[in-house]
Parts: sequence; structure tokens; C-alpha cells
Amino acid sequence: MSMPRAAHAAAPTLLLALATAATLGAQTYPSATDPRNGLKPGLHNAGIAIQGMTLVSATPKPAAFDSTRGLTFVNSDLAFRKNLLYMGNFAGFTIYDISDAAKPQLLSVVECITSQGDPSIVGNLLFVSAEGGGNRKDCAKGGVKDPSEHMTGVRIYDVSNPRAPRLVKNVETCKGSHTHTVIPHPTDRRTVFLYVSGQQGARAASELAGCRNGSNPADETNSLYRLDIIKVPLDRPQDAEVISGARIFTGLGPAPARGGRARPARTIPGADSAMMAEMASGGPRNCHDVTAYPALGLLAGACGSYGLLVDISNPEKPVRLDAVADTNFSLWHTAVFSNDGSKVVFTDEWGGGTSPNCQAMHPLEMGGNTTLVIGKDRKFTQHAYFKIPTAQSAQENCVSHNGSLIPVPGRDIMVQGWYQGGVDVIDFTDPDKPVEIGFFDRGPVDWPAADGAAPVSRGRGTIAGSWGAYWYNGRIYSAEMARGLDILELAPGPMLSANEIAAAKLVQWEEFNPQSQPKVTWPPAFVVVRAYLDQLVRNEGLPAARTTAIAAALDAAERLRGGARRAALTTLASEVQKDTDGAKDAAKDAAKVRTMAGAIRELAAATR
Repeated sequence: MSMPRAAHAAAPTLLLALATAATLGAQTYPSATDPRNGLKPGLHNAGIAIQGMTLVSATPKPAAFDSTRGLTFVNSDLAFRKNLLYMGNFAGFTIYDISDAAKPQLLSVVECITSQGDPSIVGNLLFVSAEGGGNRKDCAKGGVKDPSEHMTGVRIYDVSNPRAPRLVKNVETCKGSHTHTVIPHPTDRRTVFLYVSGQQGARAASELAGCRNGSNPADETNSLYRLDIIKVPLDRPQDAEVISGARIFTGLGPAPARGGRARPARTIPGADSAMMAEMASGGPRNCHDVTAYPALGLLAGACGSYGLLVDISNPEKPVRLDAVADTNFSLWHTAVFSNDGSKVVFTDEWGGGTSPNCQAMHPLEMGGNTTLVIGKDRKFTQHAYFKIPTAQSAQENCVSHNGSLIPVPGRDIMVQGWYQGGVDVIDFTDPDKPVEIGFFDRGPVDWPAADGAAPVSRGRGTIAGSWGAYWYNGRIYSAEMARGLDILELAPGPMLSANEIAAAKLVQWEEFNPQSQPKVTWPPAFVVVRAYLDQLVRNEGLPAARTTAIAAALDAAERLRGGARRAALTTLASEVQKDTDGAKDAAKDAAKVRTMAGAIRELAAATR
């Protein structure tokens, strides 16, 4: 069911038509018979439920981070370059060689308290977010004993030797860096920008000059109501510096919570009473995470009580295009665009990731996803909700978290981590009917007793599960917070064909930072055409006699070579195009047939 359209920004105020709970015919939530319900607890021997995927490998955490102490040593986000995977941790980061997915090789472990440690990679530079009061500039242990030792912002490492990363610079920011997002310079390939989301109040000016807990969102001298922007010259990373702030919150009022009341302001260390009063009526001051789509000049900001759409065609001067609030969303957390940029999926981290919010008692509309359509006017229209249809236990922290697009041509499919809800694959092609097509889940974490006796359940005190799950060059990688690194592959089934998976595997990137989404293009290939054909068969978009004939013609053309193949494909493309001419037996899904005809023409043109 389509959600009501949200009203849009109108300076200087913003009016909001708040979303209400929707009844979704496309999803039954939760399912009493889901195989993920009631899995056996354990650490590395927990029960497993898997569908539409296979587990390639499960690599335990390195000894330096193999601790059970709360959030202190949990794995966080991932970044990728060539055959290397960079995994953040609240106490540092690790680098793996994933050339052999069945046996990832640990290359290095860097111990450095960062609180969250989200990584991004650009060339040989690794950027790591640091936030909190316990981070030291020199990464030494023992905590901060003097303000001059304190580091909060983004650490830059030279990882040209992945076995020996070298700290290049600590770029200090006023609010620290909970997360950050890489945005390339639109014309200078040797320069990137980092949009930095900091959750803290501003540091004292005596610790970092220029920081101030201002009380007015429109006052550009305050440090609160902005995202810090760091400019990094890639050839001289030691010169990286904060250049400005993204003032994308000005004019936003407080987003109402359930019952129509304004959301209460959070306490900010060092904030004065005037600033607190302003927050109570002044709206958001930060984003939890922002996902950039540089090829389209867009950014989706998951900004606590709001989801934002931002024009970043000039990264130094971003412009807010639209904003939406939803009384069902507790914390707009992160986002994934469709490849054509017509949709964006936002997640709701209800409970902050530490609560078991996927139990049977919990509502579908909270702690899951919502799909928003982006119109030609670059405004949002909110559509359906989605939440994993399993009834997880009270021992499993569970809520929607980080994910990325899976590059299946002709469909909008994403993979996503749900903490102890596991890894989920979701088709959101129809924004009103998102559908689960695969999952991987373990039972609750039980830590072995120190004396080797029976396992001891830590109940709700155990924080574990998939922080984020991402598709990279043919596989799915999941950062398991407590257990280590999981690598999975998609498996063909009734909702996803072998041709669709093979077409997705044709997309290869040299570098991938999930919060900086690349535009996908597919090379001309028979498997791409067959992926479209499989979709037409599945959705009955063409009569069966036609899909059978097209499949036979493709097989025949593939057996040919050179000019004969090119001629056969050119003829086939023309015949397929005729299926959209409105005849009695023409296509029900004319748009997909036209796309397939175009793919056949591209394949013909590429034939030599």
C-alpha cells in the first residue's frame, strides 16, 4: 500500500505530513514457522538457518579483539579495495586478503581505541572514524589523562603496505566522527571530501580552537548544527583539514514523536541551557550516517529524526532538497539508493542496535526499512515498510542496520545486516511490496564459561550479529560483531535465477566504500540478456511461447561467431522490440522487454 505523500521543505519552515502505520499485503510479520525462530544458542557453534545463500567461510576475530566486554571490541563497518578487506573495530581495525574467499588471510591488526572505527579506503589511504572521550592521539592504551592527548575526528593511515599500516594524520573535528562518507571532488581526481557525522557535543575551544556549542541552527559560528567537511589532497594527506560544515538542517523544526509531541532534546556535554532550549525547538543537529551517490550528485541523509535528500553536485556547498519525518521511525540510520536513483531505502535503528527489537510483540513499522521514491522534482514520496519476518528471541539484539545494493540488472535488490537478526536479501523493485528473497542467521550468542563448563548466556547483555552486509565483486561480506568475518554467496532459486546472479558477478569494482554508492553498468553479455528473460518468465511479462522462442534464438546465436552472431542478434533485437507494439499477444511488461531488446542490441554491437 502506498504511503501518504510527505509535504516538502518551504523556507524557512518545514511542514510534515507524518507517515502512519500501513497494512502491507506483501509481508506477513512475523512468521510463526520461520526457520530462524528458536535457533540453538552458541558462539561458533550456534544453530544456523540459511536460504538463498551459502556460507563460504566464517573467520573468527583476531586474538587482539576477541573479547566479550560490551562494545569495547566489537567489529564495525567494512571497506574494500582490490583483493583486500578493511574491517573496523571499536578498538582498531584489521586488514584481510580475500583472494581466497574460503580462507581469508589476516594481514594486520592495528590496535587503537576509536569507539566505532568506521573505515573508508581511497587508494592507499585508509580513513577511520574516531569518537568519544577515551581516544588518544598516539593510540596508546590507558585512556586520556590530559586534554592534549585527546583525539576525536578522522584518523588517516597509509596502507600501501597492508602488513604495516602507518598513521599519517589525525584530523580533529569538533564533534568527533561517529561515521564518515567519501565524496570525490567533481573535477579533481586527486582530491576527496569526507562528510563527517559526529554524535558528541562540541569540544571546548581550549581543546580545539573554533569549537562552540552554539544555540542557533542558522548561526554558522556554532559547531553543532552541521556536518563537518574534511578536504583531503590524496597526494599530500598530511595537509587534510576541516574546510567547512554542511549546514543542511537550517529551517527544520523538531520532528513530532508518537502522540504528536516533540521529541525530547538529548543532553549534550558542555552545552549551555540556552542551547538546550534551542534544541528542544530547533530540530536536528546531526546525521547518523549519510549515503552519497556521486554519479547523480545526490546524498541521502539519515539524520536521527529525519530522512534528507541533498544535492552534493558542489560538495563544498550542499543544498537540502527535501526532508521527511515518520512517527514510526525512532532513528533514521542509513540509506541505500536504487541504481537509477529513483528510490532510496532508509533504515530505522530503533533501540540503537543493543535491544532485541525483532520479537513477535514488536510492530512491523518500527526497527525496519521504508522505501521512498524520488520524483523528477527531486522530492520524496514514502511507500511501504519492510522488516525481517522472523520472531527473534529476547536474547538477540536485532534491528535494521547497514547494507548495499546487489547489482542484478532489471531489479532493485539489496543485502543488509540486522545485528543478531542476521543477513537479509530484499527486493524493493516495487516500493509498495518489498520482498525477502534470502537470509542467513545464527542463534543467540552464548559465551563459553571460563572453566570450560556449560555455556553461559549473557542474555540481553550480549551485543553481536551482522553490523553490515555488503556485496562486493560477486560475494556478500558480513562483519559479525562478536564472531568475526562471514563470507556468503547467493544461491539460485525460484526468486533469483542463476543468470541473474551471474550477471551481478560481472560487475567488478577496484574499490568500494558502501556509504559512497557507485553507479552500476553491465558489460554486454548473454547472461545479462538471459537475466532479463528470466524476469519476464517469472513475472509472466511475455507469453510463454515467446520467452521459449527467445531463449532458443539466444542459444543459437551464442553458438555462432563473428558477423553471423552479430546478424542473428540484430534480427532478434528487432523481433523482441515488436513484442511491445500493442498486439494482442504483446508484452505485459513492455518496459522490461524494451530493456532486453536494448541489451541484445548492445551485445550485437560488441560482437567482433
